[in-house]
Amino acid sequence: MSKQGILLVNLGTPDSPSVPDVKKYLDEFLMDGRVIDIYLVGRTFLVKGAIVPFRAPKSAKLYKEIWSEKGSPLLYYSIRQKELLQEKLGDQFQVELAMRYQSPSIEDALERMKKSLVSSIKVLALFPQYASASTGSVHQKVMDIVSKWQTIPPISFVNSFHDNTGMIETFAENGKKHNPESYDHILFSFHGLPQRHLKKCDHTHQYCLQVNGCCDSLNDTNKFCYSAQSHHTAKLIAAQLGITQEKYSVCFQSRLGKDPWVQPYTSEVIAKLAKEGKKRLLVFCPAFVADCLETVYEVSVEYHEEFKALGGEHVQLVESLNDEPKWIDALTALATSC
Repeated sequence: MSKQGILLVNLGTPDSPSVPDVKKYLDEFLMDGRVIDIYLVGRTFLVKGAIVPFRAPKSAKLYKEIWSEKGSPLLYYSIRQKELLQEKLGDQFQVELAMRYQSPSIEDALERMKKSLVSSIKVLALFPQYASASTGSVHQKVMDIVSKWQTIPPISFVNSFHDNTGMIETFAENGKKHNPESYDHILFSFHGLPQRHLKKCDHTHQYCLQVNGCCDSLNDTNKFCYSAQSHHTAKLIAAQLGITQEKYSVCFQSRLGKDPWVQPYTSEVIAKLAKEGKKRLLVFCPAFVADCLETVYEVSVEYHEEFKALGGEHVQLVESLNDEPKWIDALTALATSC
């Protein structure tokens, strides 16, 4: 009997923390037209001539800080999620893991499914909130590959799971381990995006960043907006923890370049809180289902040091979903839902 195919896809990671491997990763990542959405000649000049040569040596040093014998945290926990999901689903399913950039590749994962004659394929991009630069890029890549097949099986996509109950509860339970009441303020720090990406998702051209509080709640106009979905995720986790609105802030990290990105920026929020006399911050990163460079280094090390330099005492990262049993249960439900 044919198996049902489940394709898990995360963003990616270099094959090693060496400068050449980091260059390869950054080059593939940033040359994606959904990531840096400018014309090809300009993107090529910017990425290959400026960003990658400058950033690769610096990024390689950071990757070395978080690398272990198991590789990067993102790859290790992604493999764990794939293995645990396969155990949960059993022999009727074929679970494959791929990265949008570098290895294991989407091409290889789909080829294995093709050879196995799977009866269907469900694509689950491991990004809770939808963005063209992440989930959209994964979906386009899969469609580009499969469109060349002679026989195309039924294919379905999970667009987002920003409000998934199991995901929300797992983040909340991980937060409870750190006794949130003992912190002066709580941050929900999401990966940033250029503001123009949000505007492109507003097909009315009259709502995004034009209406006051446009991201504060979800509606028919902004239901695919990354920022609005991020705010909704934060509200749900806060409600699960019983955190009042004045006790937490939503912010966005990892800005690249000088163009305006989604605001407020995490670094600026941290600086503001330090000036207000806040001493201890608890930080959730609910855009990531597995710990990675942006969590274990950018938050735990860089933001912690910035906060201390401004008079704060401690920035505590809440661990990501990783291989938590409740998250694997939620992943199982996502993989098998209609």
